[in-house]
Amino acid sequence: MSYTDSFASGAFKEFGSVNRREFLFGSTAIVGGGALAFGGSSFIGGATAAAPGGFEIVKSEAEWRKHLTPQQYRILREEGTEYAHSSPLLHEKREGTFACAGCEQALYSSKDKYDSGTGWPSFTQALPDAVGTKTDTKFFMVRTEVHCSRCGGHLGHIFDDGPEPTGMRHCINGLALKFVAS
Repeated sequence: MSYTDSFASGAFKEFGSVNRREFLFGSTAIVGGGALAFGGSSFIGGATAAAPGGFEIVKSEAEWRKHLTPQQYRILREEGTEYAHSSPLLHEKREGTFACAGCEQALYSSKDKYDSGTGWPSFTQALPDAVGTKTDTKFFMVRTEVHCSRCGGHLGHIFDDGPEPTGMRHCINGLALKFVAS
């Protein structure tokens, strides 16, 4: 059984009294802290470009920087991550739609939002054709990165530990989103 298969089967869900999420976040913080100490990129910073591919909305780096705040640029265009519990959208409970902060495409319905306890806005599923995915192997892990299908902006990651009906957790950076009340 491979390392990835072990996680999928649940073989590593518990490490003594530390669950898989705590283990992964703790490991990531250690790796990120080590990178900071040695001048590399951190878990919070990211260091790669937005998702590759042909997207409907394409802008130069200068155009994206003009359109986005520095924090949004770091997340959407450099695959950064905001600090846990820092997004006001984490506690957004009104009915509406969560759209991409880069191109305003509708991504998630408030009906699919739930409190995952992770500190980031979480959803059980995206709206149809709103997001794309790719494999992310940074930080010695294999994860599913999720991005806007229209502009390629990095949103967060998808995990298989969510509630019904999908069993998925779309763990999304609040700064990558704009909330539009209905």
